[in-house]
Amino acid sequence: MNNQPTEELKRSLGFWSAISIVVGTIIGSGIFFKQGSVLDSAGSSTLAIAAWVFGGIITLTGGLTIAEIGAQMPYTGGLYVYIENLYGRILGFLAGWMQIIVYGPAIIASVAGFMSILMANFFGLGTAWRIPLAVITVLAIGVMNLFENKVGAIFAIITTTGKMIPIAAIIIFGLLFGNQHAFGQTVTEVQHATGGFGVAVLATLFGYDGWILIANLGGEMKNPQKLLPRAIILGITAVLIIYTLITIGILKFLPANLIHRLGENATAYLATKAFGAIGGKLLSAGIIISMMGTLNGKMITFPRIVYAMARRGDLPFSRFLSFVTPKGKSPVIATLFIVALATVMMFFFDPDHLSDLCVFTVYCFYLLAFFGIFILRKKNKGNRPFSTPLYPLVPIIAIAGGIFVLVSELFNDPAGVLLFIGIVIVGLPIFYAVKRMDAKRM
Repeated sequence: MNNQPTEELKRSLGFWSAISIVVGTIIGSGIFFKQGSVLDSAGSSTLAIAAWVFGGIITLTGGLTIAEIGAQMPYTGGLYVYIENLYGRILGFLAGWMQIIVYGPAIIASVAGFMSILMANFFGLGTAWRIPLAVITVLAIGVMNLFENKVGAIFAIITTTGKMIPIAAIIIFGLLFGNQHAFGQTVTEVQHATGGFGVAVLATLFGYDGWILIANLGGEMKNPQKLLPRAIILGITAVLIIYTLITIGILKFLPANLIHRLGENATAYLATKAFGAIGGKLLSAGIIISMMGTLNGKMITFPRIVYAMARRGDLPFSRFLSFVTPKGKSPVIATLFIVALATVMMFFFDPDHLSDLCVFTVYCFYLLAFFGIFILRKKNKGNRPFSTPLYPLVPIIAIAGGIFVLVSELFNDPAGVLLFIGIVIVGLPIFYAVKRMDAKRM
């Protein structure tokens, strides 16, 4: 591709930036807003806690598997690069297309949608302000990421540190001052669990999602072969422990039936009830900052997939989408592209529904990547910067978890699944059209 620019991204991310992006990208809206839906689906507090633990174990086995693959392919693009190297250009393109057209914008829109609920409550605004607040926040964080990657990385460190304050407050207050029994409560107001344990686990996976996005920055890490596995594994493990403790803390403080009635507002109610009006406001502000950190992490990583695909000439207008600023080395056009798509999705989708479909879509390609570890083991015998422990048990659990996710969502929402699969498949004619245009120019 002679017409592609020669500017490349800057390798400046160290361990604390990487771990902050992993933890900051994962811990966002899911743990605060999914408590009600997880509890409703599970039917009891014990199964709800088990769902968060089980979702964390599935995520950790997936992270351990991807860590081995990513250490051997430490390039910008993450899952897009892995799938292409393992299965060829077409499936690689669809993995990238899925992330930049469906998954990335949808997950950003979903997190922004959840965050706007808290923001509207915080400022005493009506529901009509939710979409405008979400759009303004996404635009502001998008603009910040038009500068070099250190700006977003510093913001990730600040927000990840800041989000630990409301998390610690909820855990400590719930465990020490809660009068409920965290285990054994039943949601009596739900005659039948709305979806069962499988759908409950699926809801928790939205809360854990985002761990793989650090792989998109492989080309910007100082020592990705060592740093990428450490960031993924330590980040997911920390989040698993935090999520379990938060869930137990909330269930010790609020009865299951009340969590069911409050739904998405359960955490905001807990904050006000536990710490008073002012304390509740401060805690809500901390949670909003937490979500901003999540949005920032996603805004850093998804444009890198656009950039990586455009560098290969896989997208229409690749020359523009692959542009990076000469000084800051920031993929500005790719960032604006993701911001625009996310903004459109905010107007047409409910954030809760959107989050579940995001998880389904990305797990289609996670599964392919998980199988890829067996392919790489045959190709690169004994030549690995990182080896997945307990192989092949860990990859097998990751694969079983991925199949579980896909089957659960397929039965739960077949229409939504078909819609998102259709959007992914639309990428095929675009891929061939771009290749035909390239052939004519040569």
